[in-house]
Amino acid sequence: MAFESCVEQLGSAIQLGVFPPGSKLPPERELAAKLSVSRATLREAISALRDAGFVTTTRGRGGGTVVQSIDDGRSSDHRENEDRRAEINDIVIFRSIIEPGASYQAASTPLTDEGKHLLTTCLRDFDNVSSPADYRRADARLHLAISSVCGSAELAKSCGTVQTKIHQFLEEIPFLQKNIEKSDEQHRKIVHSILEGDADAARFVMAEHCDATAALVKGLVK
Repeated sequence: MAFESCVEQLGSAIQLGVFPPGSKLPPERELAAKLSVSRATLREAISALRDAGFVTTTRGRGGGTVVQSIDDGRSSDHRENEDRRAEINDIVIFRSIIEPGASYQAASTPLTDEGKHLLTTCLRDFDNVSSPADYRRADARLHLAISSVCGSAELAKSCGTVQTKIHQFLEEIPFLQKNIEKSDEQHRKIVHSILEGDADAARFVMAEHCDATAALVKGLVK
């Protein structure tokens, strides 16, 4: 998740004032080395920050990537902003426990034909999305389906709560194709692992999936 991690590091640095509004980011080669990512990954991360309104980029002599003010729509109350960051951190930590655990349990559970059909149908739904909103609905359905086949109403309820909050956060950031391509691959691996009964693989891939989303949310939600 080099891309998502890079977005988180840069976005957080901008929000914390390490790179204040009006300043230029360091040269590409220097910044890529500092973040331990390839220059291609850095460019993709900067593109995501540009889409989110964190930076602008100009070409040519004297050009570069300039940090923008991100105060628009953001409370001027420092305590409110701290509470917002605490809320995000609380949800992503809770999700990092609940959803990988649900995937492990789903793979450990003898699934009915109905349960298998639900998972494969939810996975196929991604083939028919035509907008970011469609994609996010399909994403929520799959995650909820995974928890629903575990046989625990409390687990399904907790996953529903997590999904509601995560998707509220995701609606505040750009729809990033780089991340979506990776998410699609992870969704396929998770469902395949559950259907094959490979609980460790299901939990591992879901943990990676949750970590990638958490990095984007932490870096881009203002």
